Amino acid sequence: MTINVLVLCTGNSARSILGEMLFNHLGAGRVRAWSAGSKPAGQVNPVALETLEKHGVPCAGARSKSWGEFAAPDAPHFDFIFTVCGNAANETCPVWPGHPATAHWGIADPAHVEPLGARRAAFEAAYQALKGRVEAFLALPLEAMSRDDALAAARRIHDREAG
Repeated sequence: MTINVLVLCTGNSARSILGEMLFNHLGAGRVRAWSAGSKPAGQVNPVALETLEKHGVPCAGARSKSWGEFAAPDAPHFDFIFTVCGNAANETCPVWPGHPATAHWGIADPAHVEPLGARRAAFEAAYQALKGRVEAFLALPLEAMSRDDALAAARRIHDREAG
């Protein structure tokens, strides 16, 4: 059984891209992840790709896309949705087929930090924060857990990692 995950952020150019690629890489076939945004930037932040490549995380095919793409009837059905920015968490999301469990994993936005050296450091911090959450989530016996238990665990992971 493959677990389908959608990672949401407003612009889908930085944090949600990191999350998508981390879930796909660390999930090693157990998880299939996508990312999207309510107002996609239209391009992936180059420092996001640089950060992923630095850590050996494949990022081929990364693109900024609208969450409308995943609300269509022929879109994948998701088991879990993670919002990684406060704006996306507070927006009215589309009605997702199957009503997947949704958790908020707020991560500080690295995309507009200046100067470039500080932006790279902010992306590294966002990467590490997401990696810790993704690893902890994937360590759970998700296939044996109820949806509510997995959702509660995802929220605890965020609280512990953000703490």
